[in-house]
Amino acid sequence: MKTKLITREGYQKLKQELDFLWREDRPEVTKKVTWAASLGDRSENADYQYNKKRLREIDRRIRYLTKCMEELRIVDYSPQQDGKVFFGAQVEIENEEGQTLSFRIVGYDEIFGRKDYISIDSPMARALLKKEVGDSAIVNTPVGDAVWYVNEITYPAAG
Repeated sequence: MKTKLITREGYQKLKQELDFLWREDRPEVTKKVTWAASLGDRSENADYQYNKKRLREIDRRIRYLTKCMEELRIVDYSPQQDGKVFFGAQVEIENEEGQTLSFRIVGYDEIFGRKDYISIDSPMARALLKKEVGDSAIVNTPVGDAVWYVNEITYPAAG
């Protein structure tokens, strides 16, 4: 089950996507469906079939976003978080082989299309919560436990 948290920036992006789908994309595709339907035989009309399918995809995404945004809780940065890893933190970690990773811990709905974000629900994020610079975190992986050391913790300014 995913944690229903989101950063303010992430919430704004979801809101923009919903607004675009509802006010621009859906009306445009609806016009195409209406036009294609007016041409007659719908069973062999590729424009009609494609746009009807696209309309269902848009409606599905709109329903998901609407429901999701009602349930999400926006988490803003708080000065009490300084020095420890919490939701919204930008973290740099290093393992014993010297490999470093840098990412931000965010909500599930924010990670898609981003290589530098991980979900608060991921094993890595769970292992890092409440750690400080210099602390080690044991992350349970499919090939066994991995040890990572926290090098840096920052909190990006609210967008």
